Amino acid sequence: MARKTVPPSGRLLTVDEAAERLNTSKRYPRRLIEERRITFVKIGRHVRIPESALDDFIAGGLVEPLRLTTRKAA
Repeated sequence: MARKTVPPSGRLLTVDEAAERLNTSKRYPRRLIEERRITFVKIGRHVRIPESALDDFIAGGLVEPLRLTTRKAA
């Protein structure tokens, strides 16, 4: 069976734009691409990261705060 791919939605960001959005150096998004930890698009020799893929990557690292319960005094 042929595998269908879903085209990325939103803007295509350069590595520099992705790094700026992540507040990191250019090396971090390049490493994510090299390790295939994020979706990317190759256009000729240029690499672009879909804005939706960057949003998904950020959301995947989201850690919810713990909700502490208080005990009632006896």
